Amino acid sequence: MDVLVLIGRVLFALLFLGSGYGHLAQREMMAGYAAGKGVPAAPVMVVLTGLQLLAGALMVALGIWPDVGALLLAAFLLPTAFIMHGFWAETDPGAKVMEQTQFLKDLSLAGAALVMFAAFAYLGDDLGLVLVGPLFTLS
Repeated sequence: MDVLVLIGRVLFALLFLGSGYGHLAQREMMAGYAAGKGVPAAPVMVVLTGLQLLAGALMVALGIWPDVGALLLAAFLLPTAFIMHGFWAETDPGAKVMEQTQFLKDLSLAGAALVMFAAFAYLGDDLGLVLVGPLFTLS
């Protein structure tokens, strides 16, 4: 069971590791896109969210307060869905479908991150294969 949970944590984190790296490596392009969506202080926000994604993903994958890492990812995904992927404002049918897909993907991943948070906090020290166990406790 421990190995299966570890594999799931690593696979889940891969998307966010790549995205966090992309935020930092392509920050000018990402800042332009974010500014176009109305994000204030877009260059700063792109760097901050890139670091948030990397921190959350590493915490989940390595098992360093994985519950906190899952919350960091959910805290990125929920506002991103609404701010960056407002499909309801699109007039082009193709763009509307693409934005709706991204919106639903972000919501789904946020839901998965919240489930991971709850599981990590519930299992506590029984989680196994972590460097530092969960910070929160749910019973």
